[in-house]
Amino acid sequence: MPRSTIDRLIINSPYEEPKFHWRYNRETRTFDLVEGRRPAGYVVATPGSRSFDDPGIFVEIPLVNQIRPRVKAWREAGYPGVTSITKRLLEHWRDPEEFDKRRFFFCQLEAVETLIWLTEAPAAERVGIEIPGDGGDFERQCCKMATGTGKTIVMAMVIAWHILNKVANPQDARFSKNVLVVAPGLTVKNRLTVLEPAAAGNYYEAFNIVPSALLDKLRQGRVLVRNWHALAWESEEQLKKRKSVDKRGVKSDEAYTREVLGTMANARNILVINDEAHHAWRVNWEAEGKYLRQRDLKDSAEEATVWIGGLDRLHRSRGILKCYDFSATPFAPSGKKSSEEALFGWIVSDFGLNDAIESGLVKTPRVVVRDDAVPDAKTYKSRLYHIYNDPEVKDDLNRRANAEEPLPDLVLNAYYLLGYDWRETWKAWRDAGRSIPPVMITVCNRTETAARVKHAFDTRRIHIDELCDPERTLHIDSKVLEQADAQGEPAAPVDAPDESDVAVEEGPPVERKLTRAEQAELLRRIVDTVGKEGQPGEKIQNVISVGMLSEGWDAKTVTHIMGLRAFTSQLLCEQVVGRGLRRMSYEVNPETGLLDPEYVNIFGVPFTFLPHEDSGGGPPPPPTPKTAVEPDPAKAQFEILWPNVVRIDRVFQPKLTLDWSKVKTLELDAAQTAQVAELAPILEGKPDVTKIERIELERLAREFRTQRIIFETARDVFDQMKHSWHGSREILLAQLVRSVEQFIRSDRIRITPPLFYQDELRRRLIITLNMSRVIQHVLDAVRQENTERLVPIFDRDHPIRSTGEMRAWYTGKPCARTNKSHINVCVYDSTWEASDAYVLDTSDEVAAWVKNDHLGFEIPYIYRGVVRKYRPDFLIRLKSGDMLVLETKGQDTEQDRVKRRYLDEWIQAVNAHGGFGRWAAAVAKNPGEIRDILRDPHG
Repeated sequence: MPRSTIDRLIINSPYEEPKFHWRYNRETRTFDLVEGRRPAGYVVATPGSRSFDDPGIFVEIPLVNQIRPRVKAWREAGYPGVTSITKRLLEHWRDPEEFDKRRFFFCQLEAVETLIWLTEAPAAERVGIEIPGDGGDFERQCCKMATGTGKTIVMAMVIAWHILNKVANPQDARFSKNVLVVAPGLTVKNRLTVLEPAAAGNYYEAFNIVPSALLDKLRQGRVLVRNWHALAWESEEQLKKRKSVDKRGVKSDEAYTREVLGTMANARNILVINDEAHHAWRVNWEAEGKYLRQRDLKDSAEEATVWIGGLDRLHRSRGILKCYDFSATPFAPSGKKSSEEALFGWIVSDFGLNDAIESGLVKTPRVVVRDDAVPDAKTYKSRLYHIYNDPEVKDDLNRRANAEEPLPDLVLNAYYLLGYDWRETWKAWRDAGRSIPPVMITVCNRTETAARVKHAFDTRRIHIDELCDPERTLHIDSKVLEQADAQGEPAAPVDAPDESDVAVEEGPPVERKLTRAEQAELLRRIVDTVGKEGQPGEKIQNVISVGMLSEGWDAKTVTHIMGLRAFTSQLLCEQVVGRGLRRMSYEVNPETGLLDPEYVNIFGVPFTFLPHEDSGGGPPPPPTPKTAVEPDPAKAQFEILWPNVVRIDRVFQPKLTLDWSKVKTLELDAAQTAQVAELAPILEGKPDVTKIERIELERLAREFRTQRIIFETARDVFDQMKHSWHGSREILLAQLVRSVEQFIRSDRIRITPPLFYQDELRRRLIITLNMSRVIQHVLDAVRQENTERLVPIFDRDHPIRSTGEMRAWYTGKPCARTNKSHINVCVYDSTWEASDAYVLDTSDEVAAWVKNDHLGFEIPYIYRGVVRKYRPDFLIRLKSGDMLVLETKGQDTEQDRVKRRYLDEWIQAVNAHGGFGRWAAAVAKNPGEIRDILRDPHG
């Protein structure tokens, strides 16, 4: 049913392809919830429209809409045509066993899958796909991804895909193991160091992008991250103006390449990745006059010339294999109308801001109008959409006014309204115990306006006292910030003066003035760390800037945005508002399966280009405070270490013995065998269940005769045992065949319903379809009776893990500070856990403890033929020095019993190793049992 406003924007899971989207009807100005995914595209202003609430015109991206269904079909077909390395990576990224530790967003997987499809899918599947170039000699492909959707992780996936394939097959010309990543500034460059495989905190390990067994091969590749400014060179014209005695001419391409690439200078066929690639556009020299007339365009054209021109020189000297562009807004000036931007023609995948909002990947924008802070506030509602365009405001803000001149009344009233709302949020965060304040950002049209806004706050002309603290206000000087961002490396930090340098005479110490470079670097560090505890920008709550905040701004604490500049396109709306849309928490609501909304409240940005939630005239709830969960350096004495066991090998006795009468019965339920449904023939898109018996089941069952089932089961069990078998492998295989035959022909397999058990053909079918369970059942039985000892195998790169390695994460769940845990708080999933946490914190038996939440302590186990990961609830170091693994479980299912059996084996293996102290495991089946367990953990 059409509606004029939207009560909830989040309608899709971030981990699945979008199933719905909101569609805006221009004629009726209502929203419809439409089934299916939104087509790829963007919105431009309606030609000639002067309306502040112009909904714009949707422009489709045909190439993306052509590629999307093909990539989807290719994915569903199992990625035909890819190399074994690529297949392994794709399966690893979608492995559900890793979901608890990390799960990639659908948009991330789709982006990297699209690039892989364009490279590796069979040529027949790519017929008709023509990707336009940018006019240069090297190929470019662009992934359009909204701010906050995780572009850096996709870059890491792409790098891993290229390097691992090239290392595995050096002759494959489709891949490169030398990667140049170009960043738009120093702030972003510093953050992109996580793409270097050997860097501390690199994303390949932190987000488990590469299986641990392949990390050594990944490190055979080279990743160089450079600021675009490093691509600059001096032209002949610039050299003629130089007053230096150095009269050397323009550097050759070879000399230039060696300077830019450094240690990677000898590499050829380089893979280039442009981050924030909307800066990297090829200048249309027919529009040179236009660029020179408009200051912003002139600066952009100079930057684009250096960026793309530098890559052209590298291509001439070394060859660029391919260039992948990543940007939320891949537009470039078209060279036509002053406000017109041209979308990159080489965009191959698109997950825009609308999609990100509807999937909950970014904060939900809200247009807020309070009716209780200022009299008659509702009368200003229409004027507050685009404050700058109001006749009483536009001319005033466009003049060269002094800082002390008052702002227009509409602007002051807007600040009262939005500031009042900010204060309500500030109070809610304070009452929740949060030390970091919410942040309001103002984006101004010019330097003079920013100075007037700053003066209005400093002199408390805006009567929101909590927001008027000069020590917590950051006035960003764009020119100074650009100077700092242009550096290749951060300026040296300012050190305190050495005592030996201080004069003997009495008198106040003279503070050394900071150089311009140091001032610029200090400003950059403050901007870079807004909202980050313990960093220079942690207390900032009011940010005032000109133009727009630069890339790299990723403060997650932005709750309010004030726009005091013109917005003529969706590009500007996205670039300005996008800086404040990063979420604090990515916890899925278990009831809805969706992310809960986090809000950013906006004035002055005409969000009719995007769907937005309406406040309904009442006060919106403040963003739910999130608690940071992280190691507390002050409590390092409570650090807990544990061996990082990847598997447990068994040493078997030389002759197998197996008493099947002691082995429990394997239960197979035909009704739960999902593969049966796949066997039904499809008629007009529906399974014809009337033909399932004769057509498919008979054929498959005949192929798998009993003797074949026996031999294949024995073979698979043999493959898993042979590495730790010290006797004759021929004897082992013969013993296994005999044992498996006894099992298959025995009554130790029970199939329900009985019809399937009595019919030999159907019995073979169900056993065949559950072969992995049969194999695991036999293997477990053999291991149970024939293991001489257990040998733990440790992760080669990280043999020991620690609570201190846990990455900080955020939660809105109930939690409380801890006393004896290295982690600052314990997050409660139940009242039972809260009770146990209190006991652990106060018990005299406990030296240290930690809840196993985001820690990475895992016990691999196999259940129903599938490898899974068991994460027990608590790790406890007792006063005796012993370690206790504690699980709280009110139920006792078959899967729980399997988990505990693997945990017991883990405990036995680690204790037998002897290098990690004495370990024990226990299960508390009822609240309160924990006290008895702590007194007698080995009981």
